Amino acid sequence: MARLEGTVAFITGIGRGQGRSHALRLAEEGADIIGVDVCADFASVAYPMATEDDLAETVRQVEALDRRIVARKADTRDRAALQAVVDEGVAQFGRLDFTVANAGISPGLFKLTTPEEDQQAWDEGIGVNLTGVWNTTQVAIPHIVAGGRGGAIVLTGSTAGLRGMGGGVYGVAKHGVVGIMRGLANDLAGQSIRVNVVHPTAVNTLMATNEAMQGFLATQVDKGVHLRNALPVDMLEPADISNAVAFLCSPEGRYITGTNLPVDAGFVNRIG
Repeated sequence: MARLEGTVAFITGIGRGQGRSHALRLAEEGADIIGVDVCADFASVAYPMATEDDLAETVRQVEALDRRIVARKADTRDRAALQAVVDEGVAQFGRLDFTVANAGISPGLFKLTTPEEDQQAWDEGIGVNLTGVWNTTQVAIPHIVAGGRGGAIVLTGSTAGLRGMGGGVYGVAKHGVVGIMRGLANDLAGQSIRVNVVHPTAVNTLMATNEAMQGFLATQVDKGVHLRNALPVDMLEPADISNAVAFLCSPEGRYITGTNLPVDAGFVNRIG
């Protein structure tokens, strides 16, 4: 039997990339999926977000695995919208066991020419990468607690959240995600709800491969941050991160909480 048979997972940012990969991996393990994606672009982000067609493709792929899915367009900065989706999914599936706060953006990679642009990058970056993560946990926790079975919350961090690196608001927000994890891991331990952060190195998605990101990385070399993995691989695949997420949600991860798990090909150790 699949490790997560009969469970339900709520995942943000499922339109493509890591979010879609997480949805498919947990569905392969037997979980039904509740998911959201913003399906809209951000002024401070130099690459396009997932579309409604992308979200529909995620639905198709999950259903092809013979799993159920409730997928809606929603912005993680909008707590009421998230609450409505989670409530709808729990009403349909009858439970919630896992939450994966995956949705994220990398703002401000192009040259910011005005204070207004800089402020917008900050507001959007903190809004999605930090407030959105907090909102995701807060709409999900009451449902997991109500089940009385324990569960798991996995937050998507970054190697930029474990080391002092360039990147402005992105690194700040990812450090904040670690703070969310540490507090919630203690708050929820009595209900057997585990909370951890997975910290990827560069992953082969549009966030890492877009032209603006490549230009930003080139500016970091003369700062001594060469952004190279220790293992001989340039980028990981989304499935590599999804495997870690599935492990943390599975019975094998039942005593792991309050941890930072780098899935980074040795990146953090190399530059530490």
